[in-house]
Amino acid sequence: MERKECVLYDRECIGCMECELCDLDPKKICDNCGKCLDIKDVASIQITGIEKEEK
Repeated sequence: MERKECVLYDRECIGCMECELCDLDPKKICDNCGKCLDIKDVASIQITGIEKEEK
């Protein structure tokens, strides 16, 4: 049997299902709506440099 690590705590998974609960409404199972992530319609990143691998 394969052991699973808990994604929330530093321990082996005990099957509590706390990781499946919605962060905004703890009575609801997460449905990956993304409302808790505060994602904007437009996102950007700033590139500060480019590194080339020397051969």
